[in-house]
Amino acid sequence: MTDATDLPGWTHHYSGKVRDLYSSPKYPGRMLVVASDRVSAFDHILEPGIPGKGSLLTQLSLWWFAQLDGIPNHIVAPVADDPEASVGLPESVAGRAMLVKQLDMFPIECVVRGYLVGSGWLEYQQTQSVCGVPLPAGLENGDRLPEPIYTPAFKATLGDHDENITFQRTVELVGEDVATALRERSLEIFRRASVIASARGIILADTKFEFGTDPETGAITLGDEVLTSDSSRFWDAAVWESGNRGDSFDKQIVRNWLAANWDPTSIDGSPPPPLPAEIVAQTAARYRELIERLTRR
Repeated sequence: MTDATDLPGWTHHYSGKVRDLYSSPKYPGRMLVVASDRVSAFDHILEPGIPGKGSLLTQLSLWWFAQLDGIPNHIVAPVADDPEASVGLPESVAGRAMLVKQLDMFPIECVVRGYLVGSGWLEYQQTQSVCGVPLPAGLENGDRLPEPIYTPAFKATLGDHDENITFQRTVELVGEDVATALRERSLEIFRRASVIASARGIILADTKFEFGTDPETGAITLGDEVLTSDSSRFWDAAVWESGNRGDSFDKQIVRNWLAANWDPTSIDGSPPPPLPAEIVAQTAARYRELIERLTRR
């Protein structure tokens, strides 16, 4: 499932859970990022993929990058107002590929939470805090936090879990100036994106960003994907107001089905079962609905 597409003239370097990375001597200092239709849950890549997912993730990332004016990002092409910038991208991956600057990436997942959910909720029940950030007593699963909090993680290799860490640990990893800049930039983007989503009846519950240094300018630059269904939790605001705190525009449908039909901690190490066609179709529909509501296309 992780086999990369053969792209003439491009050298494959790496395949993650969803994306494949390539380089070409025609584009020094650049990388081609191709989003696949692969879907993962519980650190396993599942079969089958979600049709059209790679294209949807790419188009949503490009749309968000365009909304975040003033925030340096790694996009070289495609560029909406410069059609010539897209010339040379492989036709076989059109719509799901981005030509990007090759950044010196920081080993930090810059997670921002506006609501208490997921691993944050589990940690809160034990410590009344998340990644060292103390929170008020009496919060419930899915509650809005008094203000967004920055809860970084150390990026794991493929197949391993990211490790939640404190802000002080990020200082030790990248230095105080960079750690502070990553936190401030992440919170800024989260607040701006939340306003945009809210105007469309969508809640941005939490998300993660990745940054690196642009070797050409030295600027801290937003990389990877941004504010997609794979990197974020988006909720329907009206549904959340009604009391439903588990209905997300992402692969939660996949997680729920898998949790009910497979034990990832099983001692026999059995692989996850194939996803039923109806689960695949429902998940694809949720991805499409989110991009349509956000971009109004």
